[in-house]
Amino acid sequence: MRILIVSDAWTPQVNGVVRTLETVRSELIDAGHDVRVISPDQFTTIPCPTYPEIRLAIFAKRKLSRMIDAMQPVAIHISTEGPLGRAARAYCLKRKLPFSTAYHTRFPEYLYARTKLPLSISYRGMRRFHDKSQSVMVATDSLRDELAQWGFGNLQIWSRGVDLSLFHPREHASFGDFPKPHWLFVGRVAVEKNIGHFLDLDLPGTKFVVGDGPQLNDLKQKHPKAQFLGKKTGESLAMAFASADVFVFPSKTDTFGLVILEALASGTPVAVFPVQGPADIVRGTKAGAINADLRQAALDALKLDRADARALAEKYSWHNSAQQFLHNLAPFSGGYDGEAATRMTLAESAATRMATGSDPVGSGLTGTDIPAPHPVPAQ
Repeated sequence: MRILIVSDAWTPQVNGVVRTLETVRSELIDAGHDVRVISPDQFTTIPCPTYPEIRLAIFAKRKLSRMIDAMQPVAIHISTEGPLGRAARAYCLKRKLPFSTAYHTRFPEYLYARTKLPLSISYRGMRRFHDKSQSVMVATDSLRDELAQWGFGNLQIWSRGVDLSLFHPREHASFGDFPKPHWLFVGRVAVEKNIGHFLDLDLPGTKFVVGDGPQLNDLKQKHPKAQFLGKKTGESLAMAFASADVFVFPSKTDTFGLVILEALASGTPVAVFPVQGPADIVRGTKAGAINADLRQAALDALKLDRADARALAEKYSWHNSAQQFLHNLAPFSGGYDGEAATRMTLAESAATRMATGSDPVGSGLTGTDIPAPHPVPAQ
């Protein structure tokens, strides 16, 4: 099936949304699907306010329309609510094409943390963005229930996975001779991650922070005893996870937390607040501790068996995540060259493809505006 993903978050950004999209895209390509991405690097961009390393596409509407017309996908997924997401939504509504969306990020809570804008106002805008979506994908049952209370509809579960071959226990992993225990946070160093709360905790041993972001210099000045290791990827990131005694995740705004799975896969127990997303991963298991007192959760997690952490991570599969994503899409036939779009099921799309040797709208893969598929970095 010819699938288009439109996302304001893409490489070189390093975050859970990008890792999820890259990995699921790779899984779908391996399964024989043609998956293209429209992302900010294909447009003129400006730096995002307060996040200069994140680029926002500008004047994208006309070019994006030409790109989609040339590609003629049979399923359109709008991953983010930024400029490209809004342009893609407008394109689909104008041409009466069905589409799916995802709720990756709790923007209302982010905005409240920065501006104190009432959640009711932000959620009204987010609900309006997603209200025409045939399928709004969310990572957990609790997030689905919460968004339903805010008036969202068409909510579908799209869980996550973890690369078990990269993230695994390493017998000799160590941060060195720093006082033990070793407490770790990995992620974007920004106010919404609540890292300052982690660094303020009265815990024995040494705290480590892996990541980069706008709050880094401020936290370094306020917490000179903490070890800030910068951004890490690949083997060095996996080694950091495996070196920690406990992974402490202080965020109250994440909808899931891929880094939690990566810590668990490395055999490192986790400590989290009792909030939807992070708590959903470890609730009812022996792999992590949940407490409104994050210090107590961290101390409790220190007593847990690292084997239980790894065992929980092994239940998460990127293959299953990709299959969920695929079944949550809204495929259609027609929709281009003046033909009205007709919603199809996945089974009907597959049957048409087998009968004709192509997707329902024909070849549709020409056009100078359509770049070659992005390479998917090794996970």
